[in-house]
Amino acid sequence: MALLEATGIAKRFGGVTALDGVDFAVERGEVMALVGDNGAGKSTLIKVLAGAHLPDRGEVRMRGEPLELRSPQDAWKAGIATIFQELALAGKMNVQDNIFLGREPCRRVLGIPFLQRRAMRREAERLLASLEVEIRDTRLPVENLSGGQRQGIAIARALHIDADLIIMDEPTAALAVAEVRKVFAFVRSLREQGKAVILISHNIQDVFEISDRITVLRQGRIEGVCTTTATDPSAIVGLITGAGHASSRRGPEHASLPAQP
Repeated sequence: MALLEATGIAKRFGGVTALDGVDFAVERGEVMALVGDNGAGKSTLIKVLAGAHLPDRGEVRMRGEPLELRSPQDAWKAGIATIFQELALAGKMNVQDNIFLGREPCRRVLGIPFLQRRAMRREAERLLASLEVEIRDTRLPVENLSGGQRQGIAIARALHIDADLIIMDEPTAALAVAEVRKVFAFVRSLREQGKAVILISHNIQDVFEISDRITVLRQGRIEGVCTTTATDPSAIVGLITGAGHASSRRGPEHASLPAQP
């Protein structure tokens, strides 16, 4: 059984069809890359899964159960966390406050809530250590940290809400080579913990290095779903541009495509 399965997802914006009957699935402990040209429907699909867009039709199931996603809060409660390219971190706030933002542990004294700062710091340090993120003090403002460290903080926040599925939108964009390696280490750590990861990327080299399977979207439809080790970059580029074979235009049940010469 897939951890998450979306079937027949359709979404229109006025006269524009962004998604046209998309079937998509991801397994536990799997890194699924989602690729496609600009306007292919990637952003719309992840926003449906994140609860930011309500589909016009179709169904999303999590752990085999139907899931109604009307808001990001619904997605969080279901165990789906989305890390958008902008990260949505508060630069002026410190590391631990960003990790707990909106879910701060409090205790009440005479009815007055007080943040449990010490517990927040310990848990932030534990989450970052589990990802091997090196930050000397979780009380540092996030704006003073590197891009790779910020990605680690965003992932730690996803772990804090105990997400089983983490969606990462262009996580290596604008990062230096050393920090890209660190993000890959984060993704591998999530996979080792049994988490599922959906990775949206325009960088085919990154996709082949870190993913287990690749879903190609083109003009709002699934163009192919490929096992990464059974295909090659030229075949994926062919599917993205529409130059691939028509026989490769299949749904998640056809989980691999033969490598092309």
